[in-house]
Amino acid sequence: MKKILLICLICISTGIMSQNKIEMPLWPNGAPNDNGIPKEDSRSSIMNDPSITVYPAKNPNGKAIIMCPGGGYGWLAMDHEGHAMADWMNGMGITYIVLKYRMPVGNHEIPLSDAEQTMRLVRAKASEWNINPNLIGIMGASAGGHLASTLATHYSSKETRPDFQILFYPVITMDNSYTHGGSRVNLLGENPSKELVEKYSNELQVTADTPKAFIFLSSDDDAVPAANGVNYYMALVRNKVSASLHTYPIGGHGWGYGDGFIYKRQWTEELEKWLREEIN
Repeated sequence: MKKILLICLICISTGIMSQNKIEMPLWPNGAPNDNGIPKEDSRSSIMNDPSITVYPAKNPNGKAIIMCPGGGYGWLAMDHEGHAMADWMNGMGITYIVLKYRMPVGNHEIPLSDAEQTMRLVRAKASEWNINPNLIGIMGASAGGHLASTLATHYSSKETRPDFQILFYPVITMDNSYTHGGSRVNLLGENPSKELVEKYSNELQVTADTPKAFIFLSSDDDAVPAANGVNYYMALVRNKVSASLHTYPIGGHGWGYGDGFIYKRQWTEELEKWLREEIN
């Protein structure tokens, strides 16, 4: 009898969670651009079909965060760099949105257009979702961190400008000497022009209007050198943009919200404090 009751409680709990979650297509009437992969291609469901999953906070404080998972612009780490953070974010009163963006396949406009569209959609739904339209941030991990920092430095209007940015061990530069090679090829193609490389080297695109930032990374990251995050931080400082940089001696790359990262308590507490004190 106890087992049956427990199963029922789990089912009820799961049902409540699934009802609370909102899933929406990003471009219901079709995107303005494409990556050349047709719908009948077996890769289409991974490379295309952009959408958002919204986790509304039970006791919202008006803040919202849009998360861009990593994956080298070739796939998406949707769990530990995406959905796994929903309960934690909601517990802080934050409405949390996970973005499933399209893979560029060399079309550099694709990810940014999805990120901008997400920002438009969230602002349009701000009243319905109990969000303050002036407290919407972009967050990203690895290549998702590149997308987040791209939105923060390349936004095309006030409507698509994030109010803050949070970057996990981000890819920032497209400079071959210290970029992540796979992300660069997938975003820009095999032989991009010098102008395109500079455009998407986001440490070169920071201005005084770039939104405030929280950056964290591991010193021993062999996949995305620490210089990516550090140089971006220094560019923010030079432009007098409020920035917080947190580095950990070990951890490598891709830890996300995983319990295997020994500094998880430290980074979560530091981010919670920053969101509480700096984002108002």
